[in-house]
Amino acid sequence: MYKYEGITSFWKGILPPILAETPKRAVKFATFEQYKRFFMFGSSTPTPLTFSLAGLGAGITEAILVNPFEVVKVTLQSNKALASQVPSTWSVTRQIVRDNGLGSKGLNKGLSATMARNGIFNMVYFGFYHSIKGYLPEYEEPILEFGRKIAIGFTSGVLGSCVNIPFDVAKSRIQGPQPLEGSIKYRTTLGTINTVYREEGFRALYKGLLPKVLRLGPGGAIMLVVYDYVFNFLENKFQDKREVQVLRQ
Repeated sequence: MYKYEGITSFWKGILPPILAETPKRAVKFATFEQYKRFFMFGSSTPTPLTFSLAGLGAGITEAILVNPFEVVKVTLQSNKALASQVPSTWSVTRQIVRDNGLGSKGLNKGLSATMARNGIFNMVYFGFYHSIKGYLPEYEEPILEFGRKIAIGFTSGVLGSCVNIPFDVAKSRIQGPQPLEGSIKYRTTLGTINTVYREEGFRALYKGLLPKVLRLGPGGAIMLVVYDYVFNFLENKFQDKREVQVLRQ
């Protein structure tokens, strides 16, 4: 890519994820808390199943929001022209809508694959992190406790990446350019996985695993740990305010 498309090619398609990332994370964590309450199954404390199902629901909800951005991003990244010659994000979006509309052939192409990818990742991600965090003893030393959470978060991101990458490969094949122009080879999620496995072998379903792990391992650790600390901080802060109001009354 550097040789033929220039160094700026490494940042192709950067605008769609920038636009989607903040609302995506907000939806993920907000819906996770709501799904967690729903999947308590009458228990007073959440179980590993509660965390996993809540993560699955949050991932599916998140996928519905971000899929149009993913379609535009993949279209931009699959363009092999020099970065300076690649059409803008807005012109690519308009072209997709103009040619194929907003449905399953246009901006929402590959939605089921995105839902499977995000749902499975978050099911493992949240399920493992919150379950293991409760079983492993906490440290009184803040730095050690921070390191414990980072380690669990990193492992959660790596495991989630390893489990969901076949669906990520399917999503890229469906949303990216087809092998033959004018002919759609990759249509459905499971059909695409089966085609890749049959024609290219089992290892092809794990293409891109290393860069995915390098991104979502540390990224997942930072995201979960920051969320954990901020959530506890806000919860304690508003709890203190409620207690003061009760005392005043």
